[in-house]
Amino acid sequence: MHTFDFTITIDQLVEDLDAIDTFYGRLDDVSMFNAHSATRITFHREAATLDDALRSAVSDLQSFGYKAKQIEVEPACVGAE
Repeated sequence: MHTFDFTITIDQLVEDLDAIDTFYGRLDDVSMFNAHSATRITFHREAATLDDALRSAVSDLQSFGYKAKQIEVEPACVGAE
């Protein structure tokens, strides 16, 4: 397994503290922050491949009702497979 670092900008601005607490309560490999009127979530996801890491992160976001708008992968992760 490898750890992949990437950031996903979601389709909603999340400011509700209960929603944020629930998010952190279910996911232990993330940091959520708001910047430029958007919520961004940085993942430190363990997976066999980068593709698996991205797919599982997007699936987790969808389980909260969020959609990924943009994904930024750390350059060190590219070619890490």
